[in-house]
This record gives sequence, C-alpha cells and structure tokens, in this order.
Amino acid sequence: MTTTSPANNPAGSNARIKTIMLILAAVVPLLVAVLHYFPESFRIPGAQVKFLPALNAVLNSLTAVCLLLGFYFIRQKQVLKHRAMMGTAFLLGSLFLVSYVVYHSQVASTKFGGEGLIRSVYYFVLLTHILLAAVTVGLVLFTLYFALTEQFAKHRRIARWTFPIWLYVSVTGVVVYFMISPYYT
Repeated sequence: MTTTSPANNPAGSNARIKTIMLILAAVVPLLVAVLHYFPESFRIPGAQVKFLPALNAVLNSLTAVCLLLGFYFIRQKQVLKHRAMMGTAFLLGSLFLVSYVVYHSQVASTKFGGEGLIRSVYYFVLLTHILLAAVTVGLVLFTLYFALTEQFAKHRRIARWTFPIWLYVSVTGVVVYFMISPYYT
C-alpha cells in the first residue's frame, strides 16, 4: 500500500477519506439497527443462511487472532507485519458485518433459553458486546483513517482505545455464539 505524507497529500484526498469514514461510521450501525427492527423487509424466501452464525464465530475468532498479532508486531516495531495483520483484521471484520447483516435479514432472532445465573451472564455479555460493537465501527474507521493519512500520533492515541474494545467485541462475539448456539432451530 502506498501512501503519501500529509504534506504531499492534497487536502481534498484526506477530506474524501474522512467523509467516507464518517458515512460508514453512521451507515453501518444504522443498517444493523434497521435489520434488527425491520428484518421482514429484507427476507428472501428459501435463503439458506443457517451456516452463517458458525462462519461469523470463525471470522470473529480470526479477527481476534489478527488483532493480537498486530499488537505484538507493532510492539516489536515490525510495522509491515502490523499493517498486514490490522488490514486482515479489518477485512475479516468487514466480511463478518456483511455475513451478520445477511443472516439477520433472513432469520428471526434466536431466544436464549438458559436460566438462572447463566442467563444474567449471557445478557451482560450480549449487551456489552452490542453497545461496544456499535462504537467499534467508528473507532476502527478513524484509526484506519489516521494510519492511511500517516497521522501516526493520532493513530496511536485512538488505537489505544480501539484495540481493546475491538478485541473485546471479537471475543465476546464468539462467546455469545457458543452460548446461544444450543437454542438455534
């Protein structure tokens, strides 16, 4: 990937990237909310999507691995390997979002059947996962924007928040999958 320094990069290019990131940061959570509250509007009769929750768990697991490797590589000052891992994490996260939206546009939400303490644990994990997932979209996009525009001081500042939140969302996505999977119909 070739980038130019902000001094050599026309202001319009940075502004376009920032505009795209802002639009995505607003549109993605909005799309997920629309699909959650109006899923029947997007249903395709006979669509075979039952495999997608397992695929989503795999995508989340791989994203978490890439995030951890990216963190390791940047600590070792191996910038190219860091970029590769973070780019892969971004790609996997994007594939996850597409898969998630497709699945939830076709299938009604599964109700958790556990009782007692495990029910409280499940809903705590699910609630924190959902709230932080919505925040993660914007954080990831702005972290990526600062990296692409070589604003590394800003990139580092926001990445300190983005990394642990994104990692939490990726890991809890897998936890939620394993907790709800016995109740899939």
